[in-house]
Amino acid sequence: MPSPFRYFKTSPEVIRLAVMMYLRFPLSLRNVEDLLHERGIDISHEAVRFGWNRCGPMFAGEIRRKRAQFLGGFRRWRWHLDAVYLKIGGEMHDLWRAVDHEGEVLEAYVTKIRERKAALRFLPCAN
Repeated sequence: MPSPFRYFKTSPEVIRLAVMMYLRFPLSLRNVEDLLHERGIDISHEAVRFGWNRCGPMFAGEIRRKRAQFLGGFRRWRWHLDAVYLKIGGEMHDLWRAVDHEGEVLEAYVTKIRERKAALRFLPCAN
């Protein structure tokens, strides 16, 4: 699998820092560029945007996995299964979601029919 950091002129650490700053704090792309420039890192706002588009989902997945592993041991950590009807392309589908107590979506699954097998397929620990 090719590296998501290819085609960047800056190092992966700088891209990770810029994307995390953009995601964590309510900053614009140009604000992130200015903050990093003050710290001696020369990166354009377009590189931050490109890094966010390319690496943002990967970083979000890492954060979710670490958070779920960390919070899974706590007694107060709760999650529930939610099913919602959606219309996709004119057809009704079910969206199954596992949501934690803070509203973070842990996993999602779309099926055409609402049945017990679909719910059990969504939850591998229930099989």
